[in-house]
Amino acid sequence: MITVANLTLSFANRILFKDVNLKFTPGNCYGIIGANGSGKSSFLKILSGELEADTGDIILGAGKRMSVLSQDHFAFEDHRVLDTVIMGSRRLHAVGRERETLYAKENFTDADGMRASELEAEYAELGGWEADAQAATLLAGLGTPEAVHAKLMRDVDEGVKVRVLLAQALFGNPDILLLDEPTNGLDLGSISWLEEFLIDFPNIVLVVSHDRHFLNAVCTHTCDIDFGQVRMYAGNYDFWFRINRILAQQQKDEKKRREEKVKDLKEFIHRFAANVSKSRQATSRKKILEKIDVDDYVASSRRFPYVGFKPAREVGDRVLEITGLSKSLEGRPLLSAFDLTVGRGDKIAFVGKEHLAKTALFRVLTGEITADSGSFVWGQTIAWSYFPKENARLFESDLPLVQWLAQYSPTDDETFVRSFLGRMLFTGDEGLKPVRVLSGGERVRCMLARLMLSAANCLVLDEPTNHLDLEAIESLDEGLVDFSGVLLFASHDHEFVTSIANRIIEICPGGVIDRAMRFDDYLQDTAITELRDRYYHGHVAAEI
Repeated sequence: MITVANLTLSFANRILFKDVNLKFTPGNCYGIIGANGSGKSSFLKILSGELEADTGDIILGAGKRMSVLSQDHFAFEDHRVLDTVIMGSRRLHAVGRERETLYAKENFTDADGMRASELEAEYAELGGWEADAQAATLLAGLGTPEAVHAKLMRDVDEGVKVRVLLAQALFGNPDILLLDEPTNGLDLGSISWLEEFLIDFPNIVLVVSHDRHFLNAVCTHTCDIDFGQVRMYAGNYDFWFRINRILAQQQKDEKKRREEKVKDLKEFIHRFAANVSKSRQATSRKKILEKIDVDDYVASSRRFPYVGFKPAREVGDRVLEITGLSKSLEGRPLLSAFDLTVGRGDKIAFVGKEHLAKTALFRVLTGEITADSGSFVWGQTIAWSYFPKENARLFESDLPLVQWLAQYSPTDDETFVRSFLGRMLFTGDEGLKPVRVLSGGERVRCMLARLMLSAANCLVLDEPTNHLDLEAIESLDEGLVDFSGVLLFASHDHEFVTSIANRIIEICPGGVIDRAMRFDDYLQDTAITELRDRYYHGHVAAEI
């Protein structure tokens, strides 16, 4: 059990949360949610001891082991991948190292023999003999190929590092597991595996995530950081969302009732204050008025941007025709004789493990790179706009935000440009901030404002939910559901794909799966699963 008692944390005179009292018990998974900057990661850091609270105590059960998902992807560069995972159990790793060092000694004494006996007993008790197998199982579940297990961390790419550090956190059945954005960088298959792992996990899990489907799948409780408090609700994200809407409406209604009461009292006092026969009633109402405070409601830290895409032109019958498109990267084929016909009502989600292939396709279609062979033709009515996954290069400037966005505006009217910034929650002097210093989430909101200004009737989006909080993701989700144009997008957010896409395309090494269906139906189709397996194992079969 973890007991949180009277916890308070503030930054720069701003209280993130105050007087928090909570208990976390084994067998439960607690989703930590809140707006960006509300203190979610800080709350986990306080629990892990990395950050000290202003006041309060964190009480853990005696002898309990806590495991934390490392955010430093370069902390283990000199260690093998498999060893890095095993380092999740520090004691086991230390015992293993001491044991190896002892047996490597040239002059093995009787004292060494006694110590070796002690180490062997502890090594076995800690599960040392099964450690390699457990680490390999975790890595396999998270989509890390066996070929990299013996490599040094410095020699694997960023995607593998993310998976290794997650496997490290999961290793050794910790009593308490703290995960900050564990689905970042994972494909949908790996996320599904992680969901099953956490559902079966018998101990305490606290997880911060912006993935709604993931939170719904794994969480037994939801901890909402808002209004300067941390409130716990039994149930997953969807349950919390419904309850929160009800509570927000009740608060809004109560504030309105108070405002109306104040208005009535003021009118009575103004009307009868000079009336001798009514003066006593007026005085009485004045005292009542003094006790009513319409400003005692703490404002929510949640802010929902407005996302709406309005095409300037209707989509014609011919949208996009791709014929025999091929593209390789450093000798590795990403696309091979790829064919695709896009229809006017299509909202296509590109899913699967081949992230480089999806990005390469989008970059070819938008002219950023050229294909090795093949061709594609956009329809004459089509005006596309592109959201690249890697967009930092677009913000390498000291231009103020207003001027940066004005580059993409059809008019020079600053008020017009500021209105789009306002939709994306940039108000007042925030529009004068240099774009170079924007955070990842702020850059994404700027890119969405740019997309809205384009009035395009075809949007090409590569992982648009990265860096966004739940409120912004929900707003973007609703905006794309309502979008009347054509959509080509890639996303690892299960709920996002499910709610938007009406056609699913998965690019595999041995072929392409293309189905006009909802994503949940796609995942549950056993024939598709068998076809995917054949494509990945090199046995290309005829289309089902």
